[in-house]
Amino acid sequence: MKEELIELIARVLHVLSINKSWMTWNLFLAFIPLALSVWLFRTRRSWSWVWWLGFLVFYAFLPNAPYLLTDIIHLIDDIRTIQSVWMITLILIPLYILVILAGLEAYVISLINLGYYLHRIGKSQWILGVELITHALCAIGIYWGRFLRFNSWDFITQPDALLTKGVEELLGKQPVIIIGITFVVLMALHWIMKRVTLGFVKPLNKGMEIKSQKTNTRNVG
Repeated sequence: MKEELIELIARVLHVLSINKSWMTWNLFLAFIPLALSVWLFRTRRSWSWVWWLGFLVFYAFLPNAPYLLTDIIHLIDDIRTIQSVWMITLILIPLYILVILAGLEAYVISLINLGYYLHRIGKSQWILGVELITHALCAIGIYWGRFLRFNSWDFITQPDALLTKGVEELLGKQPVIIIGITFVVLMALHWIMKRVTLGFVKPLNKGMEIKSQKTNTRNVG
């Protein structure tokens, strides 16, 4: 019994050590567009060439956030390796859920920041359209990343291969179906998580406003 427990723990640690590298890297890539969205859309910056460069980089890296959804394929191999219902239920699955939700939340907040920017410049009517276009572009980016193994920086390092092979793949029936399903999944998850996120943010903002008003009233008195 003791030897079996030690072997099981060793398997779990082995799986976690393997996952740590790609999970950390993919989360890092997912949070790049989130950081850029704060810099681009939450600060009052003019449309300089630096802003537009940051905007292009933002869209190039944005698919990395929802891309974490596809990393669920690693879970199958991990389950086969661990082969313990309790370890899988209590450690492995919660870990995957946490990582995937972190990537999706980075995606949602990035688009919320973009929507805030459009509202600020008087283009609120564009928000839904921009969101749908973004879902479609990210669905294509996820397909390129998962099936063709392209990276965000390939726009710079190998743009010819990205345009030729990437565009050729989009003309096939199977890629269109996969991208279409990905688009629907992104749209649905974004719709749900956006409302959940705003549901947490609005009460917090109201509480801060009330606290600020009370402080101002005390200062006046």
